[in-house]
Amino acid sequence: MAHFLLKTEPSDYSFDDMMHEGETVWDGVTNNLALKNIRLMKAGDDCLIYHSGDEKTIVGIGIVIRHGYPDPKKGDAELTVVDIKASKRLKRPVPLSSLKGIKDLARFDLIRLPRLSVMPVPDNVWKVLMKISEEK
Repeated sequence: MAHFLLKTEPSDYSFDDMMHEGETVWDGVTNNLALKNIRLMKAGDDCLIYHSGDEKTIVGIGIVIRHGYPDPKKGDAELTVVDIKASKRLKRPVPLSSLKGIKDLARFDLIRLPRLSVMPVPDNVWKVLMKISEEK
């Protein structure tokens, strides 16, 4: 099972929206590298949901329930979407500002490529983020 991070502007679509709806089509991605990452996603993969904009915080976890397929709204086979199901809210949100000084995260794409909207999360990074989200 792989792990990913998905960014969303909470004023457009928040983790609360996802929790309320239960599942959603993750669409609107046009960046080539982000689309490549979406195409790597498989059913059962975990996704951190990151609120961008003013928050800049990881807030919850979703699960891929349908791997990538062409966006039915756009009619363009290159624009790929996935279906995501809400899983759980993190016990403690993890702000980007708290991650920047952690040596084990220096190569993580959230730090290196802050504008990228969909990115893989290596296992070692996932473990660090889960540990941080459990701390008081």
